[in-house]
Amino acid sequence: MEIIGVVASIVYAGGIWKFWTGFNRTNFSQGRWYLAPLWPVLIFNKPYRQNFNKALKG
Repeated sequence: MEIIGVVASIVYAGGIWKFWTGFNRTNFSQGRWYLAPLWPVLIFNKPYRQNFNKALKG
């Protein structure tokens, strides 16, 4: 069970890192500090998901 927590933490941190580094490719002009760590919750919002995908493609 510990491995699941480790993998989830790595995926979470990776999502933050990818969004943080690709933030300039999104339509957002501000909010990097709260949008990046909230990505698992906000991913269900269609506009956020589209911008998240833009950030990941960099």
